[in-house]
Amino acid sequence: MKIFVTGLIACFAASVLAQQPPATKAIPRPVLTLSSTSFEDGGVIPDKYTMAGGASAGSPALQWVNAPPTVLTFVMIMHDTDVAAQRKSDDNLHWMLFNIPASTSSLPEGVVANASLPDGTVQAKHARGQVGYMPPGAPAGPYHHYIFELYGLDTKLELGPDATRADILKAMDGHVIAKHSITGRFHR
Repeated sequence: MKIFVTGLIACFAASVLAQQPPATKAIPRPVLTLSSTSFEDGGVIPDKYTMAGGASAGSPALQWVNAPPTVLTFVMIMHDTDVAAQRKSDDNLHWMLFNIPASTSSLPEGVVANASLPDGTVQAKHARGQVGYMPPGAPAGPYHHYIFELYGLDTKLELGPDATRADILKAMDGHVIAKHSITGRFHR
């Protein structure tokens, strides 16, 4: 009798489960993706964007897609991870922009070195204490890796162009909702 009742319960449970609609899989959201038409991720940065290009060297074109709808602003940080500035653990900051509007999906080639851009973007000072893009200038020897990091934030940073990288990272803390990076290599 016990086996019969257990069998009936199992059959009933199986028929109830068979009538349930199949579980739907969550559709994965597209991920924020940064790219450049100026160089391939992991590739060599062309001379025209480096100190080898001379005084006319400018920033590469960068673009991104799939920003989450909750992004209010972006931050772009470019740094050389192969340099320990002044024998410290810090790497070499080459470019830092913040409060890039959420409606923006690219930075053009040759961004002008102004602290405030017309769309509200702020450019902070790089490792040499100047505003704007500092072209890669690694000496002869092994390639240096220049990381371009894009952060999507759920806030606008209440900082000005005199903000340091540490100030910006601290203000970003708890507000990063998306991030992607690409790497370019350079040496003379």
